[in-house]
Amino acid sequence: MSEENVSDLSALNAVSSEDLQGAKILLVDDNLQNLELIQAYLEGMPVEISTAVDGVEAIESIESNPPDLVLLDVMMPRMSGFEVCQKLKSNPDTRDIVVIMVTALHEVADYERAVESGTDDFLSKPVNKLELLTRVRSLLRVALLRRRLDELGASDGA
Repeated sequence: MSEENVSDLSALNAVSSEDLQGAKILLVDDNLQNLELIQAYLEGMPVEISTAVDGVEAIESIESNPPDLVLLDVMMPRMSGFEVCQKLKSNPDTRDIVVIMVTALHEVADYERAVESGTDDFLSKPVNKLELLTRVRSLLRVALLRRRLDELGASDGA
């Protein structure tokens, strides 16, 4: 790779990081090792990270401090990831929150159920760091751009 290409890549990463400044991510998993691993993978991103250990705690967290993106385990006690996602996507106040389901399930029916519940994307366990970071950055950028457009539209109508 030439020096110019490396420089361009560094500049691109810097701009990308600035774009995500202040974004909020909620990690939801009943397995503390999974939470810690994903949190460590996301450590270098300029985002605010919070965690929840089950679906009920996730809903409470989202109501008090809405995130821009939720990384959501599927199989959890008290309320499954499918149920959490369905609740979020059926509520006008939370339907624009990006949901990435993280699952060890590999059956087609499970992916269909996730799509029906409204998930925006999937990650399979064990989570690949590069795949996680790429999808989170991409979907966060879209979410933040959508919010900026909504804010511009609201200010135009005022």
